[in-house]
Amino acid sequence: MNTEAKHAPDLSNLWMPFTANRQFKAHPRLLTSAKGMYYTAGDGHTILDGTSGLWCVNAGHGRQPIVDAISRQAANLDYAPSFQIGHEDSFLAASDVAALMPKGLDRVFFTNSGSESVDTALKIAVAYHRARGEGQRTRLIGRERGYHGVGFGGISVGGISPNRKAFSGVLLPGVDHLPHTHDLAHNAWSHGQPAWGGEHFANALESIIALHDASTIAAVIVEPLAGSTGVLLPPKGYLERLRAITEKHGILLIFDEVITGFGRLGAATASEFFGVTPDLITMAKGISNAAVPAGAVAVRRSVHDAIIEASATGIEFFHGYTYSAHPLATAAVRATLKIYHDEKLFDRAKTMSVPFETAAHALKGQPHVIDVRNLGLVAGIELAPRDGAPGARAAEVFAKCFEKGVLVRYTGDIIAISPPLIITEEQITQIFQTLSEVLATVA
Repeated sequence: MNTEAKHAPDLSNLWMPFTANRQFKAHPRLLTSAKGMYYTAGDGHTILDGTSGLWCVNAGHGRQPIVDAISRQAANLDYAPSFQIGHEDSFLAASDVAALMPKGLDRVFFTNSGSESVDTALKIAVAYHRARGEGQRTRLIGRERGYHGVGFGGISVGGISPNRKAFSGVLLPGVDHLPHTHDLAHNAWSHGQPAWGGEHFANALESIIALHDASTIAAVIVEPLAGSTGVLLPPKGYLERLRAITEKHGILLIFDEVITGFGRLGAATASEFFGVTPDLITMAKGISNAAVPAGAVAVRRSVHDAIIEASATGIEFFHGYTYSAHPLATAAVRATLKIYHDEKLFDRAKTMSVPFETAAHALKGQPHVIDVRNLGLVAGIELAPRDGAPGARAAEVFAKCFEKGVLVRYTGDIIAISPPLIITEEQITQIFQTLSEVLATVA
C-alpha cells in the first residue's frame, strides 16, 4: 500500500534515526496528522495507535489544552535562558512534577529527553558521592538488555549490543552490568509480574559488589520495566531486593522511568506501583505527552542538598542544557499533568489493564507466538525467530499491521503494545484481533 503524501517531499536529505534508511525510502510510511487514538497516513487511511507514538503520547494525540498552552506560551515567552535566570513556569512545572513523585524525591532537574535525563542522573550520582568526600565512588552498574537512551553515559550503562558495539572503544570506563530478568523457561505466559527469579537475579548485584567493592560504586540504574528491549518484567521481589542491597552498601538506586512514568502501569510512577522508592527517577516521554520534547530527573532531597551544600559559593553543579525548562516545554508539562489529573487517566489505565491483559493472552496458541507477558498497559508478544533471519518475522508483522490500520512496535522478534491511556475496550479488541489476523498470514 502506498502511504506517500500526494506531493511527497524529497526524502534523501533526512538521515532517519533507528531506521533502515534505504528500505524505508524505497517504501515510505508517511503520517500526516493525529487526533485522539489515531494517526492519518498520506493516503488518507487511519491507523490506530497501539504504541502511544513511541511510548510517549499517554493522553492521546492533539489534546487541545496542551495545544492552547503551548500557543499562549509561544506568543508570550518563546524562550528564556535557564542559566542564572528563570521564568515562573519552570518553577511551577517543577512543583507539579514533584507532587507526583514518591515522598522525598522533590527536587527536579529539567532536561529535553530521556537520554539527557539519564546522563544527568549519572552525573548527579557521581557528584553526590564526591560532595560527601567519597570521590572514589565512580563505578556505575547497569543491566544487560537495558535501554537508557543514546548518550555515551546511557549506552555505557545500557545493555543492548547493537547500540554499544560501534562505540565500544569510547564507552565510559568503570561500568558493569547485572543480568537481565527475562527467563522463558521459568516465566513464560506470565500475567503481571513473573513469580520466579526475583532474589536470584537481584542477588547478582552482591557478586558485582564483592568483585569491585562497594566503596567504588556510585549508582545502580535499571528500568523497573524494560520496554524498548522487548517488555522485560521484574520478577516479584526483584526491585525490593535491589533497593535493600543498594541501601546496605550506600549505593544510589536510579529508576529509569522514561517509559513507565505517568500512568503506563496505572500509577504516577512505577516506583509508586511497585512500592519501591529509588534515589533518583529519570523521566521524559509522557511528561509532556510528547507535544514538546521534555524530560526531567526527580532527585531525593538529601542527594540534592549534599551537592548544593558542598559548595560555599557559586555554581554547585556544573551541568545543564540551553533548553532546560524551555518555556514551551514547561507549558506542555503543566497542561499534560493537568489532563492526567482532571481525567483520572492513571486510574483509567489501571482499569483498562484488565481487558488489555485478557486480550493480550488470547494470542496464546496463535502461529509463531512463544510468549505473552504484560503489566499495566504494556504487553510483549514474543515470536519464534525465523531460521537465519532474527527479527524478520516481527518486522513483517509490524508492516502488515500498519497496512491493516494498527500501529505496533517491534524490537527483535518481540511485538510491543503500549497504547494511550484513553484507549477503549473496543480499540483493545481491534489491536489484538488485527495482530491475530496478521500472525495467521505470516510464514
